[in-house]
Amino acid sequence: MSRAHDLLPIPDRNEPEAPMPGMELTERHRTELDMHERLVPGPQGGPDVRVLVYRPKAEKGLLPILFHLHGGAFCYLHPDTFAGMEANWSLGHKCVVVSVDYRLAPEDPFPAAPEDCYAALEWVAASAKELEIDLDRLVVTGGSAGGALAAALALMSRDRKGPKIAHQSLMIPVTDDRLETPSLRQAIDSPGFDAAGAEGMWLHYLGEDYDRKKTSPYAAPARAESFADLPPAFIQTNGLDPLRDEGIEYALKLLAAGVSVELYNCPNAYHGAPPLDDRTATLAFRAYNGALGAALNPEAPTSGF
Repeated sequence: MSRAHDLLPIPDRNEPEAPMPGMELTERHRTELDMHERLVPGPQGGPDVRVLVYRPKAEKGLLPILFHLHGGAFCYLHPDTFAGMEANWSLGHKCVVVSVDYRLAPEDPFPAAPEDCYAALEWVAASAKELEIDLDRLVVTGGSAGGALAAALALMSRDRKGPKIAHQSLMIPVTDDRLETPSLRQAIDSPGFDAAGAEGMWLHYLGEDYDRKKTSPYAAPARAESFADLPPAFIQTNGLDPLRDEGIEYALKLLAAGVSVELYNCPNAYHGAPPLDDRTATLAFRAYNGALGAALNPEAPTSGF
């Protein structure tokens, strides 16, 4: 068995994926939303990409678009895992949500995941009329590894002159493969996701023989040479998370490049385990949801529903 599997075991891919507790679809979701899945053109040489699409039935005309990239250490989970959350976003923010079922490592290491996500983003832009969306209100979001992919999409769209992203909301994001921060050293035995898990994640995602002196910024966004001309950002970090410092440092890099950033650090909160403080966790949820609402509907009163 490889070192990566010792640090971060990979589950049986034949096991069915179920929504996380509390993220199941409800009867209200099924009644009030149009929900369907699509296979859209993948990257050159790659397979088609499965996406889930949510749209409120009661809303007419062009709606903003929330492009969601799920977390899971680049190795776990699917959009269906977060179906209830995505459905709540669609109803609460009166937006179309597109969630991407990108390929997972280690079977499909980098660059499969970001290239799948970018191909899906291009499909969204090309399908704006069919989806009835307002591309001026295109928001990308993701948590953990999904935060890395959302940040990578912002870089890829800038570099490739692709679809213009209005805002990036990064939740407890993965940004740096160098694993040199104080928060990593403080999280040796953290519940949920710890320093060993972070090391195993990168070994799975990049491959154990990958040249880490030349890590692509589309894998680790903190490696970018320039952070100029990127979309405004909301970034949340958790105080007891091994990824805390790389998220804060990424926010500082964006700020230094003149990018508008809203940064919230939720104290007493782990990565992948229940927070120790309900008050600050509630504030963090409201800040994130409020940032999404303001980006998707800038003319409307901000609501965290």
